[in-house]
Amino acid sequence: MPEMPEVEAVCRRLREEAEGCLVSRARVLRAGMASGDVETACSGARLERVERRGKNIFLHFSGDVILHVHLRMTGNLYVVPDHRLLVSTVRAVFELSDGRGIVFEDPRALGRMALVETLPELGWEPLDPGFTVAVLAGLAKGSKREAKVFLMDQGKVAGLGNIYAAEALFRAGIDPRRAMGTLGKARLARLHGAIVMVMSGAVETVYEEWGRPGNFVEAERERLQVYGREGEGCRVCGRGVLRLAQGGRSTYFCGFCQR
Repeated sequence: MPEMPEVEAVCRRLREEAEGCLVSRARVLRAGMASGDVETACSGARLERVERRGKNIFLHFSGDVILHVHLRMTGNLYVVPDHRLLVSTVRAVFELSDGRGIVFEDPRALGRMALVETLPELGWEPLDPGFTVAVLAGLAKGSKREAKVFLMDQGKVAGLGNIYAAEALFRAGIDPRRAMGTLGKARLARLHGAIVMVMSGAVETVYEEWGRPGNFVEAERERLQVYGREGEGCRVCGRGVLRLAQGGRSTYFCGFCQR
């Protein structure tokens, strides 16, 4: 599944290239991947705003139409110069009045689109200016959940996925198994700073170098401190990076640097 930085990069590209454009015709090319009459709702509508919440994309069209797009494992949403020239893995196309097209490409056909009336309730965006140390402390107060599992709860911090939760905990020097509610003010401040740092850095890397999903691990490989590096030397102390299972996902950490 694409991580939040990839999804944000997709949204930034769409904002730059397609916001304000008129959709002359919308076509869903794979049955079952869209909920609601997307073709009727979006044809003749103008794309007014592209919004991201967590890993979810919301396309706001004129006429109060909201299209929820989830890329899943291999999905991508981007603009092509000619809507008539499509590769076989395109599952939907929004033909623009200027001849271009917004395509939903998905080789494994796992992505989904759905017309919605309201946006889901999610947690704080890690790059939202309102997400402060005090907010994080309030969320963590009294929590007995392990720090890594807590950070991946989309009702707490939206979009902080498996990779960057592990990276933030490493940079903050916090053992992923520590109960979130036991962290003092200093540790919470370090964790907050680490979350903002890793997420903002990842967004810029993916956006500037790739701007499309599928390559974020390669783009970020040199930046990642622990994720995917089991058995390799910690970049700080040299001891082997460890791996454990938490919430059905792999957690990578340094048993010496993280306490």
